[in-house]
Amino acid sequence: MKLNCVLIALVVTPAAAFSKPPVFPAWPEGKTPYARPAEVNPEEEGGTARPKIYVYEAPTKKKNGAAVVVCPGGGYGGLAADHEGHQIAQWFNDRGVSAFVLHYRLGSKGYHFPTQLADVQRGIRWVRGHAEEYGVDESRVGVIGFSAGGHLASMAATKFSEKAYDPVDDFDSLSARPDFAVLCYPVISMSTEFGHGGSRRNLLGPEAADDPEKAKHVSSELNVSAETPPVFIFQTGEDKAVPAENAVLFYLALRKHGVPAEMHIYQPGVHGVGLFHGDPVLSSWAGHLNDWLRDGGFFAAKIENVPVKGEVMLDGHPVSWGSITFLPDNPNLPVKTLRIRKGNFSGDVAATTGRLRFAASIWEETNEDTDRVITTESLSPDSKEPVKFSLQPDATNPLSLEFELKSR
Repeated sequence: MKLNCVLIALVVTPAAAFSKPPVFPAWPEGKTPYARPAEVNPEEEGGTARPKIYVYEAPTKKKNGAAVVVCPGGGYGGLAADHEGHQIAQWFNDRGVSAFVLHYRLGSKGYHFPTQLADVQRGIRWVRGHAEEYGVDESRVGVIGFSAGGHLASMAATKFSEKAYDPVDDFDSLSARPDFAVLCYPVISMSTEFGHGGSRRNLLGPEAADDPEKAKHVSSELNVSAETPPVFIFQTGEDKAVPAENAVLFYLALRKHGVPAEMHIYQPGVHGVGLFHGDPVLSSWAGHLNDWLRDGGFFAAKIENVPVKGEVMLDGHPVSWGSITFLPDNPNLPVKTLRIRKGNFSGDVAATTGRLRFAASIWEETNEDTDRVITTESLSPDSKEPVKFSLQPDATNPLSLEFELKSR
C-alpha cells in the first residue's frame, strides 16, 4: 500500500508570531574583561568582545517571577543557539519564567578560562540587576546549560564565589550564585577519561589544555560544596560525545555534600537532543523538569507549608496502603503526596485550597482473592464532584475521608 504524506502549513497571524527578542551587551561599554584586540569582528557570533544577553520576558499573564540564564552548548567552540537557546527560552516562557539566553565568549575565538566563568557570573548578576524592570524575584534566578553550556552552568553553581573578574559597576555587588541549576547532558569532568577533549582544549587553551592541575580546577565534580544550589540533571545513556559518567560523577558529588538533586538518565538518545519534540519518551525529561521546578518552589514567590493529618476509609475499611495527593488551585505551588498507612496520613502541604487525588489498596484488611487498587478524585463512583480541601495555615487540619468503590 502506498502512503502519501501531506504537510499542511499553518498560517500564523502577526499577533501570534514570535517577535525577535531584544538583545543587550552583558558588560558596559569599554569595561569588558579579557577583551580581544579590535581586529576581532565585534558582530561575529560567539566571537564578540562584548557577550550578549537575549531577553525572553515571560508573558505578563503567566509571569511568576522566576528567571533563568540559558547557556547553549557547542564545546566552547560554537553556540547551539536555536535548540539549546531560543527553544529553551520559549519553553520557560510558557511556564511563566523569564529567560535570558547568554551568548558567552568561546575558546575557538581565542577566549579561554576564566573568561567564560566571568561571562556567566555577569549574566546572573545582570538579571538580578534588572530584576525590577523584568518583574524578576532575585531569590529565584537559576541557570540551565547544555553540553559545554552545562559545564558552564555547573561552574556557575560551584564557583560562584570565585572572583573571575574585577567589578565594573554596581551589578557586580550582587550575588552570582544561581538559586537552581539544570544540567543537560553536561560536560563535567576535565580531568578524567570521561572528559570531553574538545571542550577542555577550547576552555583552557592550547597552552594549558594538558596541565592536570588546571584541568582539575575546572572539573566541576571536584568543586561541589554544601553551598551548591539544587540541581536537576538530564542525560542519555547512548551519548558517546559526553558519556553519562560525567552526570553520574556530579550527582554523586551532590549527594556527598547533601545538595538536593534529581537525575534522569534515558537509555536512548545521542548527544545534543535538546527538547527533542516528537519523541514521546525522551521528550518527557522536560515534564520532569517542570515538576521539579514547581515542587522545589521555584514557580511561586511565597510558599507556606501547612500541617495536615487525617484518616482514610475505603468501603468501610481503613486503607492499608495508599497515597493522598494535594493538588493546589494555584498551579505554581508544589504538588504534595502523603503516604497512607493503616488508615492514617500526616505531613505538610504547600497549599490551602485545591483538590485531592486518592490511590489505595485495602487487600491487607479484607484478605480477598484480588487486590483492589483504585485511583480517584471523587468520593464514590456515583459522584462526579472532585474532593476539595481547604486548610487553615495555623491549624493541624484533621481530615476524615470516606471513599466508596461500589456504586449504591
